[in-house]
Parts: sequence; structure tokens; C-alpha cells
Amino acid sequence: MASPAAPGCSTRAVLQLVGPTAWTRVTATLTYDPRDPFAVRVRFGGRSSDGTDDDGVEWLVARDLLHAGLTRPSGEGDVRLWPARTAADVLFLELRAPSGHALFELSRAVLAGFLATTEQLVPLGGESDAADMDPELLALLQDE
Repeated sequence: MASPAAPGCSTRAVLQLVGPTAWTRVTATLTYDPRDPFAVRVRFGGRSSDGTDDDGVEWLVARDLLHAGLTRPSGEGDVRLWPARTAADVLFLELRAPSGHALFELSRAVLAGFLATTEQLVPLGGESDAADMDPELLALLQDE
């Protein structure tokens, strides 16, 4: 029996990985699940062009950081997002990990549209009401 579809939303986005001499096109999937209302998952890779799984990478990013980054620099440390000064539809996303860092360019319109869809599911500021903390708390308190 098939499991029910997740109640959230997702969209595919094309980003440009900014390199020292050239930029590389990278596809990613942005996913929002109202059961985890504070977070957006950004999955790079995960499916190759022939439909098979590859070794994709997934980042968990705060939804409010993405929302703030639409209009002003936001984030500290591992994830930062800011609008370009010269182009209205361009955002820069910087991801840092112990193994290195990456700078991406992405469409502000694509991200804004995705976030608007997430807000239809859980309005900004309503995340605490939507969060189901009981399973999380139970998992932390269980003695395994």
C-alpha cells in the first residue's frame, strides 16, 4: 500500500555555482513540510537525469532566514543569503561546511514564489502553533 503524500510543497530551482573562472548550473529541490514548520530542505542532486538516485546533499535552512534574505542580508555562520545590489531578481546563497564552502546565485522570484506557497500552508509567525513538539520531546526523553 502506498504511503500518503507529504502535506507540504516543493519546487525545483536552478542555481549557478559561482566558481573562480566559470559558473556551473546546479539543480536543487526546495521542500517544505508543515510538520517541520520552521525549516526548508534544500536538496542538491538526489536524482540523476536517468531517474536513478545519486549521492545528493541536503541542507536544512530556517524558513525565516530565507524570507529575510529576499530583501536584506541574513544568516550567520553556515548559511547566509543576500540580494544582489545590481540585479533585482538575483540572490546569493552561501553555504559553509567543514569540508569547504559554496556560493550560489539563484532567482529571487523563484524563492519568493516558493516561500509564498509555504505561507499558505503555515503563515509566518504561526510555526509554533503548527509544530508537533510532542514526538520530538518524547524522543528526547525516552531512555534507549
